Amino acid sequence: MPPDQRQRDYWRANLMLTAALLMVWLLVTFVPVYYARELNAIKFFGWPLAFYMGAQGSLIVYVLVIGIYALTMNRIDRKYGVQEPD
Repeated sequence: MPPDQRQRDYWRANLMLTAALLMVWLLVTFVPVYYARELNAIKFFGWPLAFYMGAQGSLIVYVLVIGIYALTMNRIDRKYGVQEPD
């Protein structure tokens, strides 16, 4: 594979991962606020779901998004040979 094609493939993989995780962030951030009344009918650990997501549920998802990004980018870097030395 020519270097230019390899760089394009690497960049495409990077953008796809970033876009997917941004969609998760967008959904977790705005959907509970927009549908708060409907979500409050659902109880999660005894709390209304919209309240729980605002208080700590979304924070847990944000940390998971960061971890998924780091692990997946390490794999992508190794696949395309651009990983940082240990």
